[in-house]
Parts: sequence; C-alpha cells; structure tokens
Amino acid sequence: MSEPIVVGTDGSDEAAAALDWAAAEAALRERPLHIVHAVESWPYKAPLFAPPETAERLTRAGRMVLAAARERVLERRPDLETTTELVAEEAWQALRAQSEKAFELVVASRGRGGFASLMLGSTSLRLAGHSAVPVVIVRGDGADRGEVIVGIDLAQETEPVLDYAFEAAALRGARLRVVHAWQTFATLIEAGYAVDADQIELDLRKEVAAAYQPVRGRHPGVEVADEVILEHPVTALSNASRNARLLVVGAHDRRWSAPRLGSTSHGVIHHAQCPVAVIPSR
Repeated sequence: MSEPIVVGTDGSDEAAAALDWAAAEAALRERPLHIVHAVESWPYKAPLFAPPETAERLTRAGRMVLAAARERVLERRPDLETTTELVAEEAWQALRAQSEKAFELVVASRGRGGFASLMLGSTSLRLAGHSAVPVVIVRGDGADRGEVIVGIDLAQETEPVLDYAFEAAALRGARLRVVHAWQTFATLIEAGYAVDADQIELDLRKEVAAAYQPVRGRHPGVEVADEVILEHPVTALSNASRNARLLVVGAHDRRWSAPRLGSTSHGVIHHAQCPVAVIPSR
C-alpha cells in the first residue's frame, strides 16, 4: 500500500475542514487516507489514579469522532480507501509517530484540542520544523480556486519546496506563482544608501528563474509566473495567500546550528489566509 495522507481530527468544525482538504488531497494523489484521533493518555498509562470509567469513556468518544469523520469522507468519496486509528498519546507525539509511515500530515489551524489546535502552539511549530514529511496546516476556506504560491529563499535549499509546489500545481491544474521577498531593500533605503531598485529586482528575478528552471523541466505543463517583492517575506507571502488555494514554504532555517522552523514559516503559519504546506529539507 502506498504511503497515506494522514489527517488529525478532534470533531470540531475546523478539523472537518482539514478532513475535507485531506480527502481531496488523497484523491488527487491516488493515496489512501488515514484519520487519526488522539485522546488523553494518562488514564491508560496510570489506570490506578483514574476513575474506572474514564478510559472507557475516552475510548468511546474517540471512536465516535473517528466514525463520524470516516462517514463524512465516504459520503463524498465512496471509492477512497479510508482507515482510522485511535491513539492514547500526546497529540504532537502521536502525529510525529504517524509521519514515519505517511506521505503527508494534515491538521487544522485550531479546534477543541489535540491535533486541530496544535499548529498554533509552540509544540506544534516545533513539530512542523522537525517533521520528515510535508505538514499541511489548513487555514482559510480551503477553496479549490486560485494559484498555488511558493515562497523561496535564494539563500536556502529550494529544490524540495519547488518540487512539492510544482507537483501540487500540476495535480490541481493551477498556475504556480514563485515568490521571492527581499526585505533588505527597505533597510538600505532607511540607512540612506542609494540603490537602484529596478536593477535589484531584475537581478533577483534572474536568480529566481534559474532556481526553478530545473524543476520546471519535470513539469512542462505547469504555467509559471515569478514575482520579486521588496518587503518582508511574511508580509509578502501572507498577502499573496489571500487569493491562493495553497501556499508552500520551506521548514528549516539553516542559519542556526540545529534544525528549527524558520521565522518566515512560523509567521506565515499564523497569518496566511489559505492552507499552508511546510516542506522539510532533504
């Protein structure tokens, strides 16, 4: 069986939106969908300190959440291979364990708890920075329209991010917009330096085109536009996300000795208005 699209759910409306997005993604990629719900682990790990019915109640409620999620998917996509799993574990630990056998992880931006709320917390941001597979945080209305946007940093490795973005655009029949934001321009102006904005933009655009040309050759059917924006990357990408169906960014900030979620990715996760795919380095 091919590696599944894994989605976390807690039964909230936000989790339902993430579930719908994940199901559509699984269908596009012709992969199975695996739905996971995490329950509090302490009644299972320390049963002597929990009321006798606690674990049973949590299990029953979790199974109801999973059954409702599976029914929702199969009502819309009866042919999609769909499985469920109830785990008694902290949400971030369960999700990280799921990544070992997943193609991609999908979570909502917020919800009642567990998976759906974790992408706005420090634990989940750390998880996005360390996941071995793409993590998609479903924000906005998840509409099936608009461009796929990919933000690239010319000082970092760009190929994994571009590979994912080109494939996502190809699967959706969407145009891909490659965005590079350069905030140093404003800093130089404020410092009183004389700069040629037109020449800077022209030079950067050449570098951007050179970065995506090798990947474009593998996806000749994808329409591509590129854009150099002379402002802060979080602002540029968040604004671009307003009319996008998916925003793709890299996970790691390589300026630090240990891998971590880069500051741009961190900011975009909080402010984007469409689903955000965070792609790990290879």
